[in-house]
Amino acid sequence: VTKEVTETGTNFVNTGGVGLALCERLLSEDGSIQLCLACRNLRRAQAACSALLTSHPDAQVALLQLDTSSISSVLTAAHDVKLYNRLDYLYLNAGIMPNPQLDVKAFCMGLFSSHQHVCHGGGLQEMFATNLFGHFLLVRELLPVLCQANHTSQVIWTSSSNAQCSAFSLKGLQHQTGTEPYNSSKYASDLLSLALNTHLNMKGLYSSVICPGFAMTNLTYGILPSFPKLLWNLLMPILWLVCVSFDSSVPLFIVQFWLFMQKPESLDPWTKYQSNLSPLLCLIASLFPSQMDTDGDMSEALYDKLLELEDKVHRKLKEEKKAYTKHRNIHKIYHHWLNNA
Repeated sequence: VTKEVTETGTNFVNTGGVGLALCERLLSEDGSIQLCLACRNLRRAQAACSALLTSHPDAQVALLQLDTSSISSVLTAAHDVKLYNRLDYLYLNAGIMPNPQLDVKAFCMGLFSSHQHVCHGGGLQEMFATNLFGHFLLVRELLPVLCQANHTSQVIWTSSSNAQCSAFSLKGLQHQTGTEPYNSSKYASDLLSLALNTHLNMKGLYSSVICPGFAMTNLTYGILPSFPKLLWNLLMPILWLVCVSFDSSVPLFIVQFWLFMQKPESLDPWTKYQSNLSPLLCLIASLFPSQMDTDGDMSEALYDKLLELEDKVHRKLKEEKKAYTKHRNIHKIYHHWLNNA
């Protein structure tokens, strides 16, 4: 049976990164799978597709434009994905970490903090929409192909070691005033994964959270100019010694692939699966399962709030469509009157 795998965020890793490495490993393991790369930037996505087809000429790779910060883009992409008979794996890899500032104390703890709060279309905070709500809406829209009788499917969230309970608040769900919106969005994805298991395991859908470790991908390089070049030159050898992967385009192990090989129902919904690569271990990659610092009640509360926001979004879209139709009809009547005057 051919498996269908959809992954968001491939445009962030088109020339070397976690997403492209995962696709390479999946095709090496099972050349019959159908890959659907849901990407914001189609030009970069085409480069990723070309790279995959160069190493796997017979691969079935489809491209789909998707910007998780845009409600209309998510709904359009979901409509296209639902043309498939079913969906076996959904990797939620898209994310942004815009222009963080260096905080020495936070850096020593492995954290980055950002003080930018950009609002995207629909009034949603951009990082909240991109990292969390866009993915939530996508999952909700794809339930018909994810949840089918006698079939299991898996949703895999790319989280972070920066996911901190202290950065998250249900009262400020979009984190529009805090200093760590990235950490907040990643902690929220941990909570949401737990809620999806609570509500959808009975329908055959299982959700897992992974952390690929600190890897020098396009997303990471995007923040490097904020730091002095000399500082990075001094830190590179040290980071190599503490389980950091600097070339995730050819990793010996990535946790997303390990999850692909497991039975979804056998995985612990309270566990975050993390992979790291260390030269001290003779380049042996390791899997580090760790208990997530999540709360069941908070997980349910977040799920309810996201459902309310989803309903609000759909009602707003319906009102906009109704207003547009009314305006178009008035426009037609006016032109008809002019033509017959």
